[in-house]
Parts: sequence; structure tokens; C-alpha cells
Amino acid sequence: MAENENVEKTEVTAKAAQKPAAPAKKEKAEKKPEKKKKPGVFARIKGWWKDTKAELKKVQWPTWKQTLNNTLIVLAFCVVVGVCIWLFDLLSTNLFRALISFFHG
Repeated sequence: MAENENVEKTEVTAKAAQKPAAPAKKEKAEKKPEKKKKPGVFARIKGWWKDTKAELKKVQWPTWKQTLNNTLIVLAFCVVVGVCIWLFDLLSTNLFRALISFFHG
């Protein structure tokens, strides 16, 4: 059985060696699809604008009440962070002044 497999393999490789390589290249060249031309600049801009409008229609926009609530929350956090920074600045300034007066004399 192994001899039959070896014989078949040598027959297949012998047939492959007999085939000329040039026709295969021609077949590949013939199979190439034609290049599609890119649409013009204005056509692409029009397509982009159309896609953008379609996406914006899908957006779930917040209500006026939600927008106002979120804005107030952001402002409150800005005030809190500002106060924290002011307190840290005040504390560090007084600490450095105390250290300078202690070592300066």
C-alpha cells in the first residue's frame, strides 16, 4: 500500500513539473477585476453629509430638563474642585511661609 502511495505522489509531481508556468500567469491576469473609479470630491462630500444626517437622526437627544440638570451638576463640581484647590494653595502657602520664617530666623 505504501508503494502505491509513493507511485501516486511521483506521478502527481511529474505531472506538475510538466505543466508550463506561463499559462497560469495569463489566467491570473485575465481574472483581475477592473478597477472601479473613485467617485469625485463633491460626490464623496454629498455621501458623507447624507450619512451624517442619517446618524444624527438616530441620536437620542436629552430633554431640556436633563440638559439643565447635567449642567448644574457640572457647575457644582467645578465649584467644589475650585474650593479644594484654593484650600490646598492656602495651606501650602502658609506652611512654606512658616518653614521659611523658622529656618531664616
